[in-house]
This record gives sequence, C-alpha cells and structure tokens, in this order.
Amino acid sequence: MKPLKIGDKTFQSRLFLGTGKFGSNELMGDAIVASKTELVTAAMKRLDIKAGTDDMLQHINKPGVKLLPNTSGVRNAKEAIFAAQMAREAFETNWLKLEIHPDPKYLLPDAVETLKATEELAKLGFIILPYIQADPVLCKQLESAGAAAVMPLGAPIGTNKGLLTRDFLKIIIEQSTVPVVVDAGIGAPSHAAEAMELGADAVLV
Repeated sequence: MKPLKIGDKTFQSRLFLGTGKFGSNELMGDAIVASKTELVTAAMKRLDIKAGTDDMLQHINKPGVKLLPNTSGVRNAKEAIFAAQMAREAFETNWLKLEIHPDPKYLLPDAVETLKATEELAKLGFIILPYIQADPVLCKQLESAGAAAVMPLGAPIGTNKGLLTRDFLKIIIEQSTVPVVVDAGIGAPSHAAEAMELGADAVLV
C-alpha cells in the first residue's frame, strides 16, 4: 500500500491511535510502540500545557510518532478556535483534530459549529481533521472549507459497534477528494479491516 499524505506529512501506517481508554500511560506507550502507528491523538484537556513536563506526553513522544491534539470537550466553534491556538503555541504544531460535541453523554459532533470552526481555522493556517457524523454533504462542505481530511464516525464513540454508518461511509469515500479516516465505533480488528475494504484511507482506534 502506498504512503498516505495528509497536509504536509506522509504516513506509512494507516492505523492512527487514540489515547482515551488506556488504564495507564505506560500501557498507552506500549500500545503506541506495538501498533507502529505514526499518529496519536490526545485531548487538550488531558495534556499539561507545559509541553515536555507531562507524563502522558513523555509516553507519546516517540521517534516517528506525530502528536495530533484534539479539542474534545469544547462546545462551540469559539471554544475550539481558542483551544487550537493554545495547542499550536504549546506543542508547536498546526495539526488539529477538531471535535465539537456539546452533549457530554453521547459525544456526537455538532455539524454547524464544526463547519464554522473549520472555515476559521483554515484561514489561520491549521491542518484540520474534523470528527463528524457520516454525512456526505457535510464532508464536501468541509473539503471546501479547507479540511485536510475528514473523520466520519462508524458508530457513536465508545460503543464498539463497528460500521453502523456503512452506507454513508461508502458515499463519503466515493466522493471525497481528501483522505477519509474512519473514527469512533471501531471495537474489533474486523471493524478496522471492513473500513479499509470500503476504501477508507485510515482508521483511528
């Protein structure tokens, strides 16, 4: 499989890793090494803003691994833009996984605020990977707004139910001119394999 290019970076691995469910930072660090991932996302709210002093960061900062800060916990575009600017200053990266979910129970993304934030952040020079519903129309709008990739969900976060949005993912993959990374709902290796068989460019687990 050929390398995957997103923004200004090329990845050999199509497996991206989240950090929200590990029992310890040590276990997370072991998983990063074992998976051979090259992109790890972590919520700004969980990272010490004094980069380099945080125990979690110590386990993420490994050779060949890029940190992708995310805005999980913000409720609107204004909060997301503020968090993005903090991340760029603290971690010296313009990469951002954009997550806006005002409902803390189900963590479903707000399409209107996500599109608004993407438009503004693109103007500020960010490489934006928005987490979104599997909405083909929204994905095309985000492309036009400047998203470097789109990250439609397979199922609600934490459910491990696989690709419940399969039919919509197929349309997104067919129409997209930016990489499609299936995010959320992947709870088994077979789910990740199915996403790749559909034509997704990568998966985040």
